[in-house]
Amino acid sequence: MKRRSLLKAFALSATVVSMGFSLQVYAAETIKVGIMHSLSGTMAISESPLKDMALMTIAEINAKGGVLGKQLEPVVVDPASNWPLFAEKARQLLTQDKAAVVFGCWTSVSRKSVLPVFEELNGLLFYPVQYEGEEMSPNVFYTGAAPNQQAIPAVEYMMSEDGGSAKRFFLLGTDYVYPRTTNKILRAFLHAKGVQDKDIEEVYTPFGYSDYQTIVSNIKKFSAGGKTAVISTINGDSNVPFYKELANQGIKATDVPVIAFSVGEEELRGIDTKPLVGHLAAWNYFESVTNPVNTKFVADYRAYAKAHKLPNADTVVTNDPMEATYVGIHMWAQAVEKAGTTDVDKVRAAMAGQTFVAPAGYTLTMDATNHHLHKPVMIGEIEGNGQFNVVWNTDQPIRAQPWSPYIAGNDKKPETPVVTASK
Repeated sequence: MKRRSLLKAFALSATVVSMGFSLQVYAAETIKVGIMHSLSGTMAISESPLKDMALMTIAEINAKGGVLGKQLEPVVVDPASNWPLFAEKARQLLTQDKAAVVFGCWTSVSRKSVLPVFEELNGLLFYPVQYEGEEMSPNVFYTGAAPNQQAIPAVEYMMSEDGGSAKRFFLLGTDYVYPRTTNKILRAFLHAKGVQDKDIEEVYTPFGYSDYQTIVSNIKKFSAGGKTAVISTINGDSNVPFYKELANQGIKATDVPVIAFSVGEEELRGIDTKPLVGHLAAWNYFESVTNPVNTKFVADYRAYAKAHKLPNADTVVTNDPMEATYVGIHMWAQAVEKAGTTDVDKVRAAMAGQTFVAPAGYTLTMDATNHHLHKPVMIGEIEGNGQFNVVWNTDQPIRAQPWSPYIAGNDKKPETPVVTASK
């Protein structure tokens, strides 16, 4: 009896060891991928869908066999719209969770918070949102727009006959790096076009700001001096009260058009958009673009939302930063396959020149030298259903010019590509 018990014990022990070994092997056979977006706080309205899109994209890649024969294992963290916390979460992902790559951030202040961490630890960040330029880190791939891929073409459009021939510009933004630097670039651009300072107003509000009554009233007064366009770099949930106040005070797009750089389908989802019809947004993708790739992209996300019971699953939308997230993850996966490893230095080299057929309907290319994605520019008008009607777009993706020639002292000026634009 004792001998049988001993044999059973050895057998059980061997099974446990075997199970433990199997679990260790399984753990080693996954590649950890960090997802770092605010799921709470003022930026949650914009960033939460990017987390969902990242998870959908990872699931899509895993369903096709993963990367290098390994499954991708997402590690999700919530920096809670707290800029110093972004740096802490980035360090956690790289040192504790051993993430091979991180997809995340929205605001430039969050990106600048984590940048020293990624550079110190030689991590890799894919940043999916338009930004002010003036940065080219070897540890960041910028899949959102630089100013020459969004802000400058947008203002140029507003000055054109098709855009309303604006002569005066009300620059309204959230008080942080991206709006202030972008508006510095735009002010210099407007000066180069002959617009004087008396025809430019610049106003900033804090994150989470909601009382836009006085500001909208001032927009009405300012517009009395000539054809005016509002250039909005408001970020996060402040967009909801801003647009509601525009409607409350009867500001119509035919009188004073607003063109926004951080308002997409998601931000409009909780607003009655009928009074906002005709106001504009400039992006590199809209859900409404018609092509087979986008049709599948939108359908896949809607199906994912329902299957995973996401909030308001029946009304989910796609938007520009979600598309950038999707493209970025796929490009990284392609680069890892090409490099044959997740080693940051080798993946960075393999990223140069990567291409991907994006839902926007263009083949996008990762620039071989400046870590920025070549992107098309699109301008869309808000429709009553919360979607955008594309009224202007470039015929092809354009190369990012991350160092603006409109800021004095910049000596790194990539050659501006020749772009043919079409309505």
